[in-house]
Amino acid sequence: MSIANNVKKILIADDEPDILEIISYNLQQEGYEIVTAKNGNEALDKAIKLKPDLIILDIMMPGKNGMEVCNILRMQPAFNETLIIFLTALSDEGSEIKGLESGADDYITKPVSTKVLVSKVNALFRRVIKDEKTMLQLGDLKIDREKFIVNYLGNDIILARKEFELLALLAGKPGKVFLRNEILQQVWGTDVIVGDRTIDVHIRKIRQKLNLDCITTVKGVGYKFEFLQ
Repeated sequence: MSIANNVKKILIADDEPDILEIISYNLQQEGYEIVTAKNGNEALDKAIKLKPDLIILDIMMPGKNGMEVCNILRMQPAFNETLIIFLTALSDEGSEIKGLESGADDYITKPVSTKVLVSKVNALFRRVIKDEKTMLQLGDLKIDREKFIVNYLGNDIILARKEFELLALLAGKPGKVFLRNEILQQVWGTDVIVGDRTIDVHIRKIRQKLNLDCITTVKGVGYKFEFLQ
């Protein structure tokens, strides 16, 4: 069974049919949707068209090699978060370092145990699921709940603790209207006595610091987060 609720799509690119077949079979048994490519050019075309969650690339392929495919994809914002694994016969340390520096998430040398490969694939997806719990991303706005960091268009935005908690609360459920009492309880708690004016001040400061029109006032009710693309 796949470790995620939704079926993850994996693109496997290798010019050896036997390797494609055995890796595809074992990952399908785990519940993943598999797409294959026999060379670098085909891998690049299918990656751009299908947007897989993970790509397994052989480095020494006809056409564009795996390194070239990886470099091209990493230059495109749509593939910043795509997982990439190199599967290659190049086992020297220099090749591994070069592969990881090119943007790969893992580097596996041939011959490889299918159990090891499946384990590494599952581990990468578990890591992503864990990161998704702490990292909230809406377009170019990123909110790291664990590190208390807000980043917009690549720039870190400094928010006070309560400003951050208020933004994270609203952005955690885009479109949901949070009542004032609900906001007070979840951000300030029941042990601290604050008024409605406190919420308004914090909202105004968040808007000013982000310079982004994403928090909407629902008159007489509360606030909601509506990210404008």
